Amino acid sequence: MTTATTRRGERRVSPVFLGILAVTAVTGWATWTGFAEQPGVAVFLFVTAAWIVSLCLHEYAHARTALHSGDITVGAKGYLTLNPLKYTHALLSIVLPVLFVIMGGIGLPGGAVFIERGRISGRWRHSLVSAAGPLTNVLFAAVCTAPFWLDALSGVPADFRFALAFLALLQVTAAILNFLPVPGLDGYGVLEPWLSYQVKRQVEPFAPFGLLFVFALLWVPAVNTVFFDVVDAILGGLGIHELDTYCGRALYQFWQGSNAYCQVTP
Repeated sequence: MTTATTRRGERRVSPVFLGILAVTAVTGWATWTGFAEQPGVAVFLFVTAAWIVSLCLHEYAHARTALHSGDITVGAKGYLTLNPLKYTHALLSIVLPVLFVIMGGIGLPGGAVFIERGRISGRWRHSLVSAAGPLTNVLFAAVCTAPFWLDALSGVPADFRFALAFLALLQVTAAILNFLPVPGLDGYGVLEPWLSYQVKRQVEPFAPFGLLFVFALLWVPAVNTVFFDVVDAILGGLGIHELDTYCGRALYQFWQGSNAYCQVTP
């Protein structure tokens, strides 16, 4: 088994991740109970911490799948500890995704763990390593939307419901963007093992600019409208109304002032 080649310390959960998890739990409790004097601050901290947790789990899924596929170096690199400080590009992996959530409320995928692909054999394994990350976002979205599609919202405070809806929106947007077959994103990583050598060589120079290309496209009003129509359709199918995500974003961006309409919404 490949796991036998990793030391126990290389798989021990990092105190940094446990601290982020604790912030998520405490601020989630404050949002649920209304303990915070300013609900928007509690929602901001809860959603931001939960979003970072999902980013860590996304990268952990890549690393863990790579470990079981043959890359036994991920343990020594610290990728199995869920510590975001161990990532190859902390700026791309944590800082930029958080900034984009703060500015526009979109789940931006980031590049993080370095997988030694030469240690992995088999096309299916390579595809699975790439797919593991965004599949984690799908699972996270399923958890966030469960109270909605299970019709289990009775007794759930409005602010907590809005926060969950906004967090679900982030996970859905992250999953969609990550699965796009654009060089540099996980979707292309799923397809790449099945492409010819000539095609891969032609596409390779564009990989560093794939995320920038997607981001630029989202600034085009027509593309942005279509993208969020798809996101809203998915969330709607899971029982989340546009009002829930709207109020969740309004609470999250508390510095823009309170939204009276959301405050009186049952």
